[in-house]
Amino acid sequence: MLEIEDSEISLMRPPVVTIRAAKPRDISELHEMIGLLAAHHGDISVSTQEQLERDLFGTTPWISAIVAEGSEGLIGYAILVPLYRAQEGKRGMDLHHLFVRDGHRGHGTGQLLVDRARETARIVGCDYLSVSAATGNLKAHRFYEQMDFTPRPVTGMRYMQALS
Repeated sequence: MLEIEDSEISLMRPPVVTIRAAKPRDISELHEMIGLLAAHHGDISVSTQEQLERDLFGTTPWISAIVAEGSEGLIGYAILVPLYRAQEGKRGMDLHHLFVRDGHRGHGTGQLLVDRARETARIVGCDYLSVSAATGNLKAHRFYEQMDFTPRPVTGMRYMQALS
């Protein structure tokens, strides 16, 4: 029988991550990560913490957020926005943002956030979860396909008009 003393055993354990709904105390870290995701895509984030707080926790919440919390604070997040297909009478949820900080990727945190996004969408009666990724972001394409998302072509043009 092989005897191994405790001091000789070195187990690599994945970091402990808690997935939960965002709380008002998370605004600062969430806002920072939104800026990091924008920068990753070559964009500039012009949103404010006040806008984020309004949209998450104001009198008319517009979005919901799920956060991944590690021992050193928030390490990732997902933002969900409701969708509707009127012609089908189907509710959906758009996984508008999914982000995991550098140094924490590749440990399953993104998968945990997507799993919670699915659960959240089901709880509010959604029939589908939607997500998009930039055309050249092949790493994201592979990730979503591994998470059982089905690629769908984008058709037509989307138009926008500023309301002021």
